[in-house]
Amino acid sequence: MEPFVRHSGVVAPLDRVNVDTDQIIPKQFLKRIERTGFGQYLFFDWRFAGDGSLNPDFELNRPEYRGASILAAGRNFGSGSSREHAPWALLDYGFRCILAASFADIFHRNCLENGIVPALVPDEQMQRIIGRAAETPGWTLTVDLEECRIRDDQGLDVPFVVHEDPATHEFRRHCLLNGLDDIALTLQHEDKIAAFESRRSKHGGILTI
Repeated sequence: MEPFVRHSGVVAPLDRVNVDTDQIIPKQFLKRIERTGFGQYLFFDWRFAGDGSLNPDFELNRPEYRGASILAAGRNFGSGSSREHAPWALLDYGFRCILAASFADIFHRNCLENGIVPALVPDEQMQRIIGRAAETPGWTLTVDLEECRIRDDQGLDVPFVVHEDPATHEFRRHCLLNGLDDIALTLQHEDKIAAFESRRSKHGGILTI
């Protein structure tokens, strides 16, 4: 996955709590076997009217938020079923970072595994960010994963973590900074894996220490 060190982008506000994965990517679009192409269906039932036209009342359809790459969301974002297609759709649409006071557990892990930064922001600060993004369309933030700070050019400076447990936060931060998913982490030990497989093959599949 692509490393995430520091990212600046337009913030799109989604001031709704308990946004579930079926709203993020409805079930009828889960038939694809690739990880790409889901962005066009992101928030489908909210983005589009019954006739297929864009819903002008939906936040992301406002011209000022076009190209937004940071999503400021309400509490418990990503609840519902555990579909990995939800972060795939968000990433394919162009979001690199999601800011929220809390995330559903499985969705949170899926984001970490796919290179999206799920930034946990204190609730009071999160409400300020959502409000500012709504009042000032086109507002740009910088999310700095090295320093774990969110900043703008007018003095905003907000801390965040990617996991509430400090040890897990540091591990996940390291993985995001270096673009390491579970497969890439495993392949860091490729030499040891190859040596292990060689020993097994020489002894007819019997492990020797």
